Amino acid sequence: MDIPIGIVGWGSFFPSQIETAGDLAPRTGIPETILREKMGIRQRHIASPEETVTVMATHAASIAIQRAGISPEQINLVISHGSEHKDHLVWNAAAKVQHNVGAVNAYSFEMYALCAGAPIAMNTARALMQTDPRLNYVLLTAGSRENDLINLQNERSRFMFNFGAGGGAMLLQRGAQQNIILGASAFTDGSLSESVILTEAAIGAEPEIVGELRGRLDVTDPTYMAERLGETSLDNFVKVIREAVETSGASLNDVRFLGITHMKRSFYLQILEAVGLTADQSVYLEDYGHIQSVDQVLTIELGLAQGKIHPGDLIVLAGAGTGYTWSAIAVRWG
Repeated sequence: MDIPIGIVGWGSFFPSQIETAGDLAPRTGIPETILREKMGIRQRHIASPEETVTVMATHAASIAIQRAGISPEQINLVISHGSEHKDHLVWNAAAKVQHNVGAVNAYSFEMYALCAGAPIAMNTARALMQTDPRLNYVLLTAGSRENDLINLQNERSRFMFNFGAGGGAMLLQRGAQQNIILGASAFTDGSLSESVILTEAAIGAEPEIVGELRGRLDVTDPTYMAERLGETSLDNFVKVIREAVETSGASLNDVRFLGITHMKRSFYLQILEAVGLTADQSVYLEDYGHIQSVDQVLTIELGLAQGKIHPGDLIVLAGAGTGYTWSAIAVRWG
């Protein structure tokens, strides 16, 4: 029996400090107009030292719990699918969030699929909840401040200059009557598994140590990565979006909204066109940048606030993360 699993709560949190395209221009050497129009970075949020990954995820989770109208004690499982650059190394961030929100009757674990993590975490939780009747409520949380790991003078990491900070959360219910999670899809091209890694060479003039980490995110073979993604990324986005919809018993023509991770504006518009949607059926995260697997819940919030998601709509959430994985999941909203 297919037990319906739905989203009954959601929330996000963003630090108050904002860095605009004008602020970034002298630091990157990229003209402000290019940052704004081509790279789609109007502004991004920057976390303070106290706004750790779990602090931001906790704020978002508290909003999701309140929106769902339940008590933290009713939560049975907490899954963190946020950044590996977190409060401590080799450490379970989900347990900290569980403690912070007061989910004393839950267990917790982390799963990591980088910026493709949200759809995969949703599908994982859905599967667990359908097979385990004890999982009535599952909290998904994510936080990211991977902008800390970028040297803005490193041309090889230019496509990551859009990284920002924030937290997001979703609360799922077993036997829900609204916002039902449907089909999902994911695909990994392992030939790009080491395309982005931390290197000491990327530190440059930045401080050598970030928290407990040494190094900065770097692209090991820019030519291969650019060529490989140029050949495959659009097709892989379309593939996972189509498969998520078709496994839901629908077609791309039925989709009314796409919530997708932040990327350069031209590629974002290209994906929309390829799946038969327009900018009016999506939101572009130019005021937030890319916040790893927080992006998807943020697109739901913005889509609702802007009147782009309506009851009965089939919506798709999609992302892609270095490694290189593409993912998507369909939800019947309302």
